[in-house]
Amino acid sequence: MHLKTEDLARLEIEFDSGVIPPPYSHVFKLKIGFGKNFLDTQLDMEYTDREDLSEEEILNEGFSLEDDYHFQGEVPKVWEKPLKELYAKSKWSNNRLDQEEGGIYILAKDVHGKVSRTTPLNQQEWQFFTQDYIQAIYELSKREAPLQVNYLIVDQAGSKEISLTVRFSIRKVEVLVNGKMKEIHWEKAKELLGYVFLPDYDYDRAKEKKPSQNGDYIDCGDGYWHDMKKGVFNIDDSFDAISRIKEGFRKLT
Repeated sequence: MHLKTEDLARLEIEFDSGVIPPPYSHVFKLKIGFGKNFLDTQLDMEYTDREDLSEEEILNEGFSLEDDYHFQGEVPKVWEKPLKELYAKSKWSNNRLDQEEGGIYILAKDVHGKVSRTTPLNQQEWQFFTQDYIQAIYELSKREAPLQVNYLIVDQAGSKEISLTVRFSIRKVEVLVNGKMKEIHWEKAKELLGYVFLPDYDYDRAKEKKPSQNGDYIDCGDGYWHDMKKGVFNIDDSFDAISRIKEGFRKLT
């Protein structure tokens, strides 16, 4: 049963990563309440099946020993409209999730006390949205800083540095081009970021010092500059993410 979007009082979003190996396997539950000047939010994140892994194995995969996380607090109301829009356009199934594939399952409650337990068919959209929402929570709780990606273009005319800062907490993207502020739509920025994290980056060729030779360079937020010609490689031969990255940042200038 699909409840009327305008009557929604609460959403509970459960996620199971399915059958993937630890330390990646995890589950989470998001409880989001509407009706105030903020979204009353609770997050419970738990990483699973790590009992047989050593501390070294977990750390070597880029995780910590304290990845489980609990949050209860206020998320800015700017998240309410896109969340309700996603709920409104979604198609639903009454079938439970496949245990091997995992995915998202949703419980919705409305102001009249009606309850709906369903599985969205547009799983990917819900997973992307909840990833962004959780990132907003991490920013609000100071667990993580806003994401920043820097791009540098050096040619005969000089250099242009583009700094893109994504503030998930308020769904806002700030763009600085040689120190001057520009605006970019949230979805456009997310599309560009999607391309940024597709290729393979060769850190053996990366430089900590800002490059001065002609070329295009990118710093994905960790302080290492990668030459777009020599240090970044498309993983999928059928999709040229590097060209999309270069095109996207050059358009921002």
